[in-house]
Amino acid sequence: MLDRLTHTRIEFSTLLIRLMVGAVFLSEGIQKFLFAEEVGSGRFAKIGLPSPEILGPFVGTTEIIAGTLLLLGLFTRLAAIPTLVIMLVAISVTKIDIGLEQGVWEMLHASRTDWSMLIGSIFLLIRGGGMASVDLQINKRCKRTKAA
Repeated sequence: MLDRLTHTRIEFSTLLIRLMVGAVFLSEGIQKFLFAEEVGSGRFAKIGLPSPEILGPFVGTTEIIAGTLLLLGLFTRLAAIPTLVIMLVAISVTKIDIGLEQGVWEMLHASRTDWSMLIGSIFLLIRGGGMASVDLQINKRCKRTKAA
């Protein structure tokens, strides 16, 4: 099970995607605490999400943990799941209305980072951590242990 979870290919492109997605989520999670009114619970209240005083810190914490795991390349596939969910919710809650009210081009413009993070998360879910990841080191140890 651990072998399947941590299996990854050693490609530089995977490292770049992992670092980009991890850094964005870590940064956004921290900002949900530093600027709670603008991007955390205050924003969640403004757009009508339930229990924003709980949801804001929960999402922020999830982004910090997932972003850190992605940066390290530790359990990359598992860490990509909450980022994928966060992006699907963000697009459906905040961007669909823009499309309906202001048109598809405005929605596509406003959601470009959302789509990048969504697709990056899907990529990491499929590919794993790549080179310079803790997953790779764990996977190598699992293979050595099996061979011994």
